[in-house]
Amino acid sequence: MALDQSFVGRTYPPTPAYEVGREKIREFAEAVGDDNPAYVDPEAAKALGHPDVIAPPTFVFSITFRAAGQVIQDPQLGLDYSRVVHGDQKFAYVRPVRAGDRLTVTSTIEGIKTMAGNDIVDIRGEVHDESGEHVVTAWTKLVARAAEEA
Repeated sequence: MALDQSFVGRTYPPTPAYEVGREKIREFAEAVGDDNPAYVDPEAAKALGHPDVIAPPTFVFSITFRAAGQVIQDPQLGLDYSRVVHGDQKFAYVRPVRAGDRLTVTSTIEGIKTMAGNDIVDIRGEVHDESGEHVVTAWTKLVARAAEEA
């Protein structure tokens, strides 16, 4: 059954603040194999004009995808998460994510469509720091694959 188009434009409440820690940034950079010193060395980050270490660009996915959980788990939307695959991801940064940031995410459904029996949901996550400064916008495309016929 196709998802309800009336959900396009629905915005969910901001998430609780997520505090970005140096160790989380280091672990993420190591996991993705990025050895940029600005991700682990405060002095290297300061030499680039940052107040502390910065996070790799895809780091923010971990908090924006968690925020998208509000959409995924909305029983009124009716998305079957057991059939969901990650379709696409993109980011538009205002500034890098930094150690010490306390970030909240507000998720909005930007689009819903059905193609070849697959439900496709586009979610925009607006990330702000504790002062309300816009840090980054993340777009996540989720595809709920069509149920296989017996």
